[in-house]
Amino acid sequence: MKGLQKWGGIAALYEALAYIIGIVGFLVVVNISEIGDPLQKVAAIIENQGLLSLLHLIVYVVWGASLVVLTLALHERLRGHSSATARTATAFGLIWSVLVIASGMVYNVGMETVASMYDQNPEQAATIWLAIESIFNGLGGGVEVVGGIWVTLLSVTALQNGTLPRAFSLFGFVVGAAGLITVVPALGEIGGMVFGLTQIVWFAWLGITLLQQPKSAIQDVPSPAFG
Repeated sequence: MKGLQKWGGIAALYEALAYIIGIVGFLVVVNISEIGDPLQKVAAIIENQGLLSLLHLIVYVVWGASLVVLTLALHERLRGHSSATARTATAFGLIWSVLVIASGMVYNVGMETVASMYDQNPEQAATIWLAIESIFNGLGGGVEVVGGIWVTLLSVTALQNGTLPRAFSLFGFVVGAAGLITVVPALGEIGGMVFGLTQIVWFAWLGITLLQQPKSAIQDVPSPAFG
């Protein structure tokens, strides 16, 4: 039990670090989001394919795998065996993990596809990339509603049973709301920005909390159960 809490704390700290890596990598080192022309965007992607592959591995694939560990640790911490809300949160956490991992893999495989055909037919490569990018954004690259639901449910559960700090739980409602509003196209960009920045603080705070392991919060809690 204590081992799962420890690994959950480490996973949460990794999530925060990966967000920082993503912000620096995608906005400072190689920013292709501002390129409007599809042909120019594909050319930039191919030019930076190695770095983009690494970034999506760190920020999406490994991030999603770490989220599985964190979700199970929180299921245990929030007494999911006796809380329907906690079990629902666990389900959304695992769903979010799958979506994030899938979006990262779609992006990396998609880059290989368009790179292989770019020299022969740049226009077709650009058209295919538009489809790949839409799938990527739909899975988890652009809408954060699943993550917003997860954080909100965790906050509700933590307030109900007091297994996480009250201030942290209240802050979670701000983070969750930012994720939820990304489903509205007009608010998607600002919501995603606020969600990402507040998640850095949220994950770091959560990681430190889990690593502290107060006995009152985790004693007499059985292993994760989903029934």
